[in-house]
Amino acid sequence: MFLGLGLLVACQQSGNDAPAPQPDPTPPVPAVSDVAADRALLNQVQEASFRYFWDYGHPVSGMARERTGSGETVTSGGTGFGVQAIVVATSRGWITRAEAVTRVAQICSFLARADRFHGAWSHWINGSTGAVIPFSTQDDGGDLVETSLLLNGLLIARTYFNGTDPAETALRQQITQLWESVEWNWYASRGDGQLYWHWSPRYGWAMNLPIRGWNECLITYVLALASPTHPIMPAAYQSTWAAGLNTTPASYEGYPMSMGPAYGGPLFFAHYSFLSLDPRQMQDQYANYWLHNVRHTLINRAWCLYSAPKSYGYYASSWGLTASDDPMGYRAHQPTDDNGTVAPTAALSSMPYTPYYSMLVLRNLYGTSLGAVTGQYGPFDAYNRSRSWIASSFLAIDQGPIVVMLENYRSGLLWQLGRNTPELQTGLRQAGIQAPTYETGFGLSVSEARTNQLDLLRHPDLNIYTIDVTLAAAGTATLELLNAAGAVTETIWNTEAKAAGIHAVRFGTAATTGTYTLRLRTGSLTKELNVVLR
Repeated sequence: MFLGLGLLVACQQSGNDAPAPQPDPTPPVPAVSDVAADRALLNQVQEASFRYFWDYGHPVSGMARERTGSGETVTSGGTGFGVQAIVVATSRGWITRAEAVTRVAQICSFLARADRFHGAWSHWINGSTGAVIPFSTQDDGGDLVETSLLLNGLLIARTYFNGTDPAETALRQQITQLWESVEWNWYASRGDGQLYWHWSPRYGWAMNLPIRGWNECLITYVLALASPTHPIMPAAYQSTWAAGLNTTPASYEGYPMSMGPAYGGPLFFAHYSFLSLDPRQMQDQYANYWLHNVRHTLINRAWCLYSAPKSYGYYASSWGLTASDDPMGYRAHQPTDDNGTVAPTAALSSMPYTPYYSMLVLRNLYGTSLGAVTGQYGPFDAYNRSRSWIASSFLAIDQGPIVVMLENYRSGLLWQLGRNTPELQTGLRQAGIQAPTYETGFGLSVSEARTNQLDLLRHPDLNIYTIDVTLAAAGTATLELLNAAGAVTETIWNTEAKAAGIHAVRFGTAATTGTYTLRLRTGSLTKELNVVLR
């Protein structure tokens, strides 16, 4: 077991760290769950996390409070995540379409009268008055990154609420007016060709922070490039963002990385910009963004399981480092800055990238081995086994990605809406990001580095295994599932004509759990992938 519940609660209430317990010699791994149980868990955590934005939303503005207990302080970026969570909730029937439109319209009306700085909103806003609440001493003006996270959510809502009735029509007009009034190019007006994160009417450019990659800010450039009224030039993207990507090839925990900081950084880098940008459809000279995010997640997991200090107590269903509360305050946890704090949003929001490994974490969070790590609004923000500590907080920027990325795994809803949002597609083209071209084989799959196998989860909604098969050219293809003895147990494609591109394949209806090989044959080419059906 993890820790005695009474000890955990006592430590949480007192705020003191208890002596570090010895890690379990064989930490508990949740029992294999059936698809109905997994589906119920997904429903439970998604709806509970959504309720943070719906039930705990600010009564005047409708916006997301920054965290539990933050009172009047609402967050612009977290509200953007919350608006996308409202779209998910509408799709799943937790609220009515009319209720959702009313809430998003309330948010838009408030934003139209809130403090703005060349069209951009501040990071924090007073939820009753609309006045800026300084995020730090000099950060009391426009925050372009938070503004982009907010507007991304609103643009997705504009695409989703496409009805012809007066309420949805008016909402789309509200969102368009807010979107078109942001002066993105003002934040690139210092004469040095760079795009800046902040501007304050009192302190000017004193924050002096160009928006450079690799981090969570790709969505900022996509929107800034796509603005129909105040766009930045592609040269600003290249001289600021691209110039900071660190494209020196490296390898961590057995996985190659083509850009970014050591070990990939905190996992929210793989989440925030990709709530509605589908990484499977994104590649440029710097990276294939799907493979980059999958490898980043696997590196983060592998660090926790194999390389981190054993005293931290990580194990197969307790891993995931990202920005969160911790026993000392708030910190951007990552392999290069790790103190044993696990944030549930890290693994759960990575569900599209590592479904089996992320589902182990979800089962554990709602199981018995971790103690009281979930509450009214889903998982608490973080916990630290080595310090016998569990956060009592929920944060908008951590609960939102749980709802949205779990939905992208389950149905692809937000990614589909993103593909249907013209501004997002325009911004990607302006940045030189386009659909990848893959070699024939299993080009979207990344095997576990230590086993050279791909662990597959039976999809909880489809009750079947899924995998993406890539074909470089059209042709006739055969796809088979072979058991450990090499015998064909299922013929998925039998000399079928297939177009070039990515094919979402479903298989394994009658397969038992165990080790298999997927074998693809087209023309004279044969490709194989070792898989474990879980």
